[in-house]
Amino acid sequence: MVDNNAGYGSSSYPPAGYGATGTYVAAGAAAPVTAQGELFNQLQQMQQEIAQLRGMLEEQQNEIQRLKQESLERYQDLDKRLSGGAAAGAAVDQNSSAAGAINASGTPTPPAGQAPAAPASNEPADPAKEKLFYEAAFDLIKVKDFDKASQAFAAFLRKYPNSQYAGNAQYWLGEVNLAKGDLQGAGQAFARVSQSYPSHAKVPDSLFKLADVEQRLGHADKAKAILQQVISQYPGSSAAQLAQRDLQRLP
Repeated sequence: MVDNNAGYGSSSYPPAGYGATGTYVAAGAAAPVTAQGELFNQLQQMQQEIAQLRGMLEEQQNEIQRLKQESLERYQDLDKRLSGGAAAGAAVDQNSSAAGAINASGTPTPPAGQAPAAPASNEPADPAKEKLFYEAAFDLIKVKDFDKASQAFAAFLRKYPNSQYAGNAQYWLGEVNLAKGDLQGAGQAFARVSQSYPSHAKVPDSLFKLADVEQRLGHADKAKAILQQVISQYPGSSAAQLAQRDLQRLP
């Protein structure tokens, strides 16, 4: 009679080399990584990466908020330290042209009583201070505070009408006034770019925007004259291409 339990002591079952699943594993060999194990490792790695990305996003959001606050504080500080002039000019009647009459060559002329150039300033040139003031005003556009941006650019132009940043400031004054819905203020600002800074690179763009303002005010003839001026005087510019497109759309 054969003893079926021969060689199997009660303390040695299951035999060495057998896993819990009944699969035999050779002595000294590592157990293979299962698909579930690989998936678990991948999930852990993804969770770590997501946590890192969340941390980076929070840092960026905090940095953006800090920059916004610094921009506002910088403008407020400059506004306190630098004197500002009185608001320029009285409002023009809404039914009148945004930039006054158009002369024979199509160049906009300022409304009656409005000086063609920015007022002079006795402030000595200080490029570093001018740059800070201009950047503070421009930062207000980034945070969409158009009211303060308009005030800041107007104050900059009163203080530094001959600055290297004045032409850009004059153009952006038009843009922020347009964003506010102040068509008269926008038209006057755009017109003054070509009047006060005729050789500035922003002249074609400012004239194109002026034509847009005149069109919004219902002055189609004036808008056409300005668009034709942009096309003839600044061929090849992006403003001329846009002017050609808009001119074809006008009745």
